[in-house]
Amino acid sequence: MDSTWQHTTVLLNEAVTALLGKPDGIAATDARPGTGTYVDATFGRGGHSRLILSRLSREGRLIAFDKDPDAVGEARRIADPRFSIRHEGFAHLGDLPAASVAGVLMDLGVSSPQIDNPARGFSFRNDGPLDMRMDTTRGESVADWLATAQAGQIAEVIRDYGEERFAVQIAKAIVARRQERGPLATTAELAQLVAGAVKTREPGQDPATRTFQALRIFINAELEELQQALEASLNILQPQGRLVVISFHSLEDRIVKQFIARNSREVFDRRAPFAAPRAMKLKALERVKPTAAEIAANPRSRSAIMRVAERTQV
Repeated sequence: MDSTWQHTTVLLNEAVTALLGKPDGIAATDARPGTGTYVDATFGRGGHSRLILSRLSREGRLIAFDKDPDAVGEARRIADPRFSIRHEGFAHLGDLPAASVAGVLMDLGVSSPQIDNPARGFSFRNDGPLDMRMDTTRGESVADWLATAQAGQIAEVIRDYGEERFAVQIAKAIVARRQERGPLATTAELAQLVAGAVKTREPGQDPATRTFQALRIFINAELEELQQALEASLNILQPQGRLVVISFHSLEDRIVKQFIARNSREVFDRRAPFAAPRAMKLKALERVKPTAAEIAANPRSRSAIMRVAERTQV
């Protein structure tokens, strides 16, 4: 495992404390956090997992998921019988038995080694192959997709997943470049092309930021997988089990916020006005952002938002 690219885990203590915290309504002297089975749905480089393991009892268990082969390789260095890693995305949370888990943690951020390693193709700051796949063992790269996608498809992806107002201009430039000189192959080529198509940008933000975000989200089906994982968490969480989600951009946070809100209220069937309402499945607990000290130490944490909810008894 190459240690050249280091990763600083965001909201480390806050997330693990929220995950293992005592269930609502149970006295602190009666609570036994760390004795059940927990899930780190996005292992990354293992910062959250290692802290969870340090706080688990001997009876506790931790199951981690990750699509990235490098992350799986890092996870396999953990020699702890309470820990296991699955080379799968967290959409596979639903494969776990119903009501078998005491807590689920999802850290939705891209890890620093993924961003900083040019070979992964996530960053516009370092030239490398235009890949961006979380799982490099399967699926098509961004370069493969851009080589055949129509301008309308490209514009839709960049607009919807990057909230980029120059999406049409960027898409047209990509297709024109493909027709004139062949498909884009590197991150530098794409970044330069986007810079020429984007006329204005917020101070301090690279013109390619939104486009790179959009293509990464699309090629990895990140929002669809997040929705699947959130729904699966309802089934696998035990009553009073915790759901902790850290998101890094508005599209993710909106999905998480709406999911918790939708499942934190009773639902009445208008067709049966006298029937008992469907009981809420979650109780929203808190919303946490990094402290000023954490942001100063790790600027990549500045956009993080952590939402915490608890599975109800029903």
